[in-house]
Amino acid sequence: MHALTFHAPKQIRRIDIPDTSPPGPGEATVRVHRVGICGTDISGYLGKMPLFSYPRIAGHELGVEVLSVGAGVTNVRPGDCCSIEPYINDPTSPASRRGKPNCCEKLQVLGVHIDGGLRPTFNLPARKLHVSRKLSFEQLALVETLAIGRHAVQRSALQRDETALIIGAGPIGLATLEFVKIAGARPIMLDVNAARLEFCRRVMGVPNTLQPSDRLDADLRSACGGNLPDVVFDATGSSSSMSNAFQHICHGGRLVFVGITADEVRFRHAGFHRSEGTLLCTRNALPEDFPAIIQLIEDGRINTQPWITHRTRFDELIDVFPIYTLAESGVIKAIVEVA
Repeated sequence: MHALTFHAPKQIRRIDIPDTSPPGPGEATVRVHRVGICGTDISGYLGKMPLFSYPRIAGHELGVEVLSVGAGVTNVRPGDCCSIEPYINDPTSPASRRGKPNCCEKLQVLGVHIDGGLRPTFNLPARKLHVSRKLSFEQLALVETLAIGRHAVQRSALQRDETALIIGAGPIGLATLEFVKIAGARPIMLDVNAARLEFCRRVMGVPNTLQPSDRLDADLRSACGGNLPDVVFDATGSSSSMSNAFQHICHGGRLVFVGITADEVRFRHAGFHRSEGTLLCTRNALPEDFPAIIQLIEDGRINTQPWITHRTRFDELIDVFPIYTLAESGVIKAIVEVA
């Protein structure tokens, strides 16, 4: 069967791989129907993702169908439609035993450390499958993106009526926005891309959107009733943005790094110390995020339809992927049809 591999930065190749073997104990064989393209895939393609290894079959935002299951599997059965939790952890590791499998010391993420979903079928631990009886494969492929946002907001301990600045209006920033709104907080979006900010106002219903300028501090204070934001989420993966983000939180506020960079992040300690700021990193998501998000979409509390701006077939992806890396492409979320 065929697969698409990121062979090296800016090189995608179509390759032949062996057919998928029968599932072992605790495993399931899945057919991949839809793959979401995310910032990790873009960064991996550009050679800017510090955790990415080459060559790699990318794809970790997946809507799949269970084909068969191995011995001992009871949580799924053939025919089930599922979202995949792509963080393959060691359940015996100290982090996993503490309830943090998302940052297990031996963590291997599908499409980043080990091969992912840009192929017709593959095996994985069945415990990483989350079933929905209602959602489409496209909706299931968006669950992982939303899980990143839910976990970030959970980590921040955001409270109702607090102000939350989200830096970066890409898919991860938008996922964070969904859960800022669900928490009852007041969101502000900051991005250099005017078209994405217009999307936030028109589609996502965010009244306060800002672009970087010499007046940013004053604009933030105006949007926050004279103060700075209670919580700042940086979802850019830009070391410059992440370094500047320390200036934007209020005294006693929290800064959450949702994005990741391979470069240094720098800040002046005295100002952050004076405000007794809290810095949090948030990696991936937790198992419980997936069924919670599936339920929210099924209940109509999250509408995934506006997110999908581009669709492509598996055999077209090599040609169109470079376009997805361009800011002027207008891509919010691209979906690849595999099966």
